[in-house]
Amino acid sequence: MSEFQLYFVLGKDHILDYLNGYDHILFVVALCAMYLLKDWKKLLILVTAFTIGHSITLALSTLNIVTVKPELIEFLIPLTIFITAVSNIFRQEENQTTFSLQLNYGYALFFGLIHGLGFSNYLKSILGRDESIFTQLLAFNLGLEFGQLIIVSIFLVIAFILVDLFGRSRRDWKLILSSAIAGIALVLMKDKIFW
Repeated sequence: MSEFQLYFVLGKDHILDYLNGYDHILFVVALCAMYLLKDWKKLLILVTAFTIGHSITLALSTLNIVTVKPELIEFLIPLTIFITAVSNIFRQEENQTTFSLQLNYGYALFFGLIHGLGFSNYLKSILGRDESIFTQLLAFNLGLEFGQLIIVSIFLVIAFILVDLFGRSRRDWKLILSSAIAGIALVLMKDKIFW
């Protein structure tokens, strides 16, 4: 296995690790909660905005250009999940304007910056003191994006089955899912309080 493949698989496995990466999975699902299969293009842009955000801080932190206390990041990650889930509850999917979609992309990008700092601790521990990390960073980020797309695909299939096939209300699906995620995020925030 080449070095590129190794880091790609590490990135994919890191995001899909439901025991250790559940917070990132929750965030991706919170991003998805407003969307159905027919909205896949909007959702792809949203997840890509998140990837761009976390790619930026992942690179900056791994290169030791930006350093943030891990305790703060461990608290901010569930906070981003909570904010995303609660905003879903109050947002109406029927009235999404171009401005509200762009605002969603901005939030995903900004929250991606925070999540990238969380990924960086994992990546730093793997890289050690390696000086040339461009290939590893690229492969790891592509692996993360691939893993996120797997999560999004699974989510869209479940949403299609429940909403489109079984006729569940889109509003109820969004409210139940977002409320559950917000509740889990509150517990995670409580567990990660650092002050």
